[in-house]
Amino acid sequence: MNPMAKQRISYVPLEQMDAEMRKEMERCQREGTPRPESTAVRAHVPACFWFFANSWRDIFRNGVLEHGIKELCRLYVSRSVQCEYCGNQRSVKAAKAGTVIEDQVFDLLNFEKSTRYNDRQKAALAYAEAIVWHLDTDDAFWDRMHKHYSEPELVELGCMIGLTLGQQSWLRMLNIDHHEVMAGTKASMAPGFEDAQALAASKSATDYWAKSKVGGAKTAQ
Repeated sequence: MNPMAKQRISYVPLEQMDAEMRKEMERCQREGTPRPESTAVRAHVPACFWFFANSWRDIFRNGVLEHGIKELCRLYVSRSVQCEYCGNQRSVKAAKAGTVIEDQVFDLLNFEKSTRYNDRQKAALAYAEAIVWHLDTDDAFWDRMHKHYSEPELVELGCMIGLTLGQQSWLRMLNIDHHEVMAGTKASMAPGFEDAQALAASKSATDYWAKSKVGGAKTAQ
């Protein structure tokens, strides 16, 4: 994101939110997933605010499928659509469980050839890849999916990928950034992005991930 770019949709001030919305904003400040800025944008329409908050709680943070798999797929979407706001976050729940390690993030667009993922993780990432890049799928693809996941798990993962794909594709356009709403928390921030100063330094580095151009997941493999 261009640091000089103008923010496209404003943040709703906390004092304009009702008590339940402010309570959710405080949870976002404390836990992330999602962070306060994107939630403050959705607050322009309470139905949108609660649609995402409740969906994210039920099918991302909780649900039938282990959380780490969903976090890997969320990050795959971030790298694919180059949503810096989302890509510079990490799930606290996944980190505490040790199910997603930082080294895994670097190989996401080259997951099939990587040794950083097991077969179950690679199958989930192939599912995300097919959704994000509109790939054709055949019997072999679905045999692979059913080998590793139950139908309820495939439904939840598909819905979660679709939700985060749509939201990240939108958020990347808004020029919002971290530490702009309810600043002072590092909840769910990636290493090197814990505060505004660290974020600015990481984003100015020559190897900052969003400076590379994504040419398509299939060509990277």
